[in-house]
Amino acid sequence: MVFGVGRIFWKKPLQSKSLVQNLFIAQYRLQYHYSTDKKVPKMSNKTALVILAQGAEEMETVITVDMLRRGGVNVILAGLDGKEPVLCSRQVTLVPDVALAEAYAHNPLYDAVILPGGLEGSERLSKSPMVGTILKNHEMANKIIAAICAAPTAFVAHGVCANKKLTSYPTTKDKIPTDCYTYVEGSRVVVDCNVVTSRGPGTAYWFGLALIELLAGKEKAEQVEKGMIISGY
Repeated sequence: MVFGVGRIFWKKPLQSKSLVQNLFIAQYRLQYHYSTDKKVPKMSNKTALVILAQGAEEMETVITVDMLRRGGVNVILAGLDGKEPVLCSRQVTLVPDVALAEAYAHNPLYDAVILPGGLEGSERLSKSPMVGTILKNHEMANKIIAAICAAPTAFVAHGVCANKKLTSYPTTKDKIPTDCYTYVEGSRVVVDCNVVTSRGPGTAYWFGLALIELLAGKEKAEQVEKGMIISGY
């Protein structure tokens, strides 16, 4: 028997029908992270869509996804151009859970849509009609819209989150028009109602904590912070 990612492979034919059924159950549990062990924390019913584009900042992507999952949020990492591996800004390759088109078709409305930064990645997000549609639909439904580093420029490109306070990577400040947005400096994370923005890779932990607090509550955010030793060390 050989274990793959979310799959089980047998080298020899199976003879027992009950064994086959049990293996299907085992494979289901592996693929969907299902467990009957009470010690394993269950995911909440909150959902988050993280959109991964070529050239994205890998720390901002991985830290955000990891922290939200620690907080019990069901996170889908969706590839902008498909489900193939994505080369990020520092030559790290990440594998999406699913293609964005598939994630959107399966569920057109998540509790949060999150855009990682990275200059190239942010430009690709800004040029994507599908990203624009997703952002506008979630804004209309008053869902959480979040972006970090250069990704808030996608808000500008798609005309969402107008009249909100936000921040971004310092060098992208000039790309945020002051007649549509209130730019904030000196804060790791800026939360204005349902809009969450942050500055860069070094602030990704606080970005994650802010999202956990909004999606799963302050107690859960404090629990994750303590477990990761972000402060209090």
